[in-house]
Parts: sequence; structure tokens; C-alpha cells
Amino acid sequence: MKYSNTETTASEDAGTQTASPASWYALSVLFIAYTFSFIDRTIVSLLVEPLKADLNLSDTEVSLLHGFAFAIFYTLLGIPIARLADNYSRKRIIAIGVAAWSLATCLCGLAGRFWHLFLARVGVGVGEAALSPAAYSMICDLFPRQMLGRALGIYSMGVYIGAGLAFLIGGYLIGIAFTADTVQLPLVGSLKPWQLVFIVVGAPGLLVAVLVMTLREPKRLGGGPAAGLPLAAVFSLVKRERGTFLNHFMGFAALGLLFNAFLAWAPSLLIRQMGYTTAEAGLQIGIAIMVFGSLGIVAGGWHTDRLTRRQVPDAPIRTGLLAGCWLLPVGIAMPLVATPGLKAILLALFFFWSAFPYAAAAAAMQMAAPPQLRAQASALYLFCLNFIGIGMGATLVALLTDGVFGDESALPYSMAITCLISAPLGIYFLFACKTPFRASLAARQREMPKGALL
Repeated sequence: MKYSNTETTASEDAGTQTASPASWYALSVLFIAYTFSFIDRTIVSLLVEPLKADLNLSDTEVSLLHGFAFAIFYTLLGIPIARLADNYSRKRIIAIGVAAWSLATCLCGLAGRFWHLFLARVGVGVGEAALSPAAYSMICDLFPRQMLGRALGIYSMGVYIGAGLAFLIGGYLIGIAFTADTVQLPLVGSLKPWQLVFIVVGAPGLLVAVLVMTLREPKRLGGGPAAGLPLAAVFSLVKRERGTFLNHFMGFAALGLLFNAFLAWAPSLLIRQMGYTTAEAGLQIGIAIMVFGSLGIVAGGWHTDRLTRRQVPDAPIRTGLLAGCWLLPVGIAMPLVATPGLKAILLALFFFWSAFPYAAAAAAMQMAAPPQLRAQASALYLFCLNFIGIGMGATLVALLTDGVFGDESALPYSMAITCLISAPLGIYFLFACKTPFRASLAARQREMPKGALL
């Protein structure tokens, strides 16, 4: 059924200074969905070594499973799904996506060859493409601008809770399941331990899809659905205000490449360089991501809101710049250090600062785009972020390891070089974004109805 302005809203006036209890409930459910998306997306990082052993894969092939297979349709379908989110019920789109990626994760557990697993990972990406553009749009309609950084920070914390849980739960399951060569499941039969891990983490997502359907569809702030606005309107906006949008896309994507590269290879780094078991690596990385990544995303949202209250118009961009400046030294040092205590500190710092800019990045997109194009503008942002970050991050490290060094023990150097490339690029593009972003924000304020708050 096509979206109607008469649908009930959890927050009747998102321009006020407060949000309703129903708004916080909706945010909680969306957070849970995002958490499960990153559990399913990230679990393959902890399974690199058993996948290489059982399927006879190279680092580059594993990187394609982690990155390219997931990103190919995740990025391509994000824009048309966002078009649907700008016109139809966003909660239904999200619920369908959650069910789809959960089933695809379970199918990963039934794969017996590289191409079977590759196609199942494509399915995970297809399902997850439905979540964030629609969720960003809903959150922007549920919370006032003064709370938007915080709200998006809480939602985005699902990345780090989900990734952390993937490592913690995955490490625990591997510690149990890998004591046997195979595991027997009713109706499924004999499975390798890594196959069981995929099924166990994928199946609960089907319950999350049901939970999403309990939400109310909020009224769209600033106007009704975008039925009269063709997709070309988004590209026209980006072309007209390319200083804002292209620099935003490329700056945050460069930092995203660094995060995804390290997320993919951190377990193998600890296993190869430090001699950790898979379970030990999962425990250390899981805690670092879940605790310090979560602190980082909330701190970044708080920092953006604080600057916004001080009337700093380019607050989200400044937050991204601060993160990039910290990531450059930390990201180079972390993979090279081989002292356990210092390695743990640098891992915590890396995940804190890699999380810090992303509530700001999402808030900047909601602030810079017209209300009726927010989901589609967010999808373009996510296209760049994920095509570059997810699609290329893990593979850049693997190509350096396999193609340049030709030795898997050179992984620390490949990771440090990746940081040396990506962090300066992120800093450059975000610095270039500051002035045009302020101009875009002023243009959106002029376009709002008289008396409305952006």
C-alpha cells in the first residue's frame, strides 16, 4: 500500500525539543535490527582461517567474500530501495530486508564451495540494503534536529554492538564447535563448525523482522512522500551542490575503507602476529569494538550536538575531521606493534576513533538534503561508503599481502599502508566539504515552510 500522510506518527512534531516514548521505542527496534545486520555481516571476519583451510582459499578470495560479494548488490540496490522508502511504508521495507538477510546468512552455513558462499553473501547484502536509508529517514522524522546526532548515534551504535557480538559469540561458538570435525543438525545433516556458526547467528534475525512490524510509520517532516520527485532530482541535487555531497561521500568513504579493512583482518592479525587462537582473538576484538566502538559513536553524536547547540553550522563535518586526524597515527601504529598490552590499547583507540564520525556523517546527510529526498540522498552516501569501504577495504589489504609482499606474515605492513593511504584522503575531502556544507544547510533552511525548524 502506498504511503499516506494520514498514517500515525510517534512524534507529531519533530521540530519540538523532545521526542515521544514511541519515538524511543522505534529507535530501539531499529537499533536491534542494525545490530543483527552487523552480526550477520561481520561474522565472516572471524572465520577467515577455517574458511581458508576447508575451502582452500587465498587471502584475496576471503576478502571478496567479506567485501565485494556483500557490497555488489548492497550498494547497487540501496538507491532503488531508498526510492521506495521515500514513497512507501518504511517499516515494511525494513522488515522484508531483515528477513531476507537472515535467511541468506543461514544459507551461508549450507555452502560447500567458494561460489556457493559468494552467492549467499550477495543475498546478505541484498537484504541489508533495505535497512539504513529507510531507518535514517524514519529517525529524522521522529527526533528534533537538536537530538538528531544523539538519535543517529544510538542507531549507529548497532554497528559496533553487532560487530562486537559477532566476534564474542562467534569466538565462543568456535571454541565449542571446533572441538569436533563435524556437527550434526536435525534435517540439515553433517556440517563443519564454521557452517554451524552462520546458521546460529542468522536464524534469530527472523524474529527481529516480526518486531519491526510492531512499529508505527511516522509522518514525514517537511512534506509528504516523494512521488512527484523522480530519481533524477537526487542526482541533480548532488550535481548542483557537489562541493557538499561529493566531498562528504568521498571523505567519509575513505575513513570507512580504513574501518572495514581493519575489521576484516584484525582477527587474522592477532592470530598470525600474536599467536592467538580464534576464540582469543574474537574475545579481545569483540570487547574492543563493542565497548570502545559504542563509546566512539555516542561520543561523536554528542560532539556534533554540542557544536550544533553552539551554532557551529558545519558541526558534523568537523566531527569527521577530528576522527580522521586521530585515525592516521593510531591506524599506522596498531598493526605494527607486537606488545600485547600496547596492542590492546591501540585496538581500543582505533575502534573508538573509527566509530566517532559516523553518527555525524548520517546527521550531515539528513541536514543537507531536502526532506523528501533524504532516504535517496542517504542511499547515494551509503553507495559510496559501502562500495569503497566494504567493497575495497578488505581487498586492498589482501592485494598488498598477496600481490606486493607475497607473504601472509606481511599482513601488519599491508594494514599500515592502507591507513597511510585512506586516512589522509578522508581528511582532505572533509576539509574541502566544510564551506559548501554550510551553504547547503542555509539553502535547506530557506526552502522550509515559514516557522518550521530544519
